[in-house]
Amino acid sequence: MADLLAAFLPLADAATEGKKVILGMLIVGLIFASVPVLGELYQYFRYHRHGRSPH
Repeated sequence: MADLLAAFLPLADAATEGKKVILGMLIVGLIFASVPVLGELYQYFRYHRHGRSPH
């Protein structure tokens, strides 16, 4: 039964699956890292919009 199923479904090799997993992990990591960066940039530009300096 598994041979019949494998004949109809094109399966990727382990290297291709690994590349997909790593690419997915990198994308998720970039999304997680971008949230605090965007928040800090928002705070920075909101503070400096009014001509104030941090010193």
